[in-house]
Amino acid sequence: MLSELTHETFANELGSPFQLDYGAGAPLVLELVEATAGKQSSVGSRRTPFSLLFRGPRQPVLPQRIYPLEHDRLGRLEIFLVPLGPEGEGMRYEAVFS
Repeated sequence: MLSELTHETFANELGSPFQLDYGAGAPLVLELVEATAGKQSSVGSRRTPFSLLFRGPRQPVLPQRIYPLEHDRLGRLEIFLVPLGPEGEGMRYEAVFS
């Protein structure tokens, strides 16, 4: 299913919550705060690259890896998240799709 997702899929979900199960009790709630389209880099690519920026609680800080995320409309997604660092009261995480 991830291969079918596009920038537009997520742009329509800005501000919505994603439940992240990290295996230590209650899931964390991440808010999708940005969806940025990249530039088409090669002829014949299936989709335009894009990146997503999520904001979660300041603690715990999760290491980069693939996490299961649940969303009301998109369902369950397995997404590789990279912590970018704190911002205000939260922690930022990025996912890049090529």
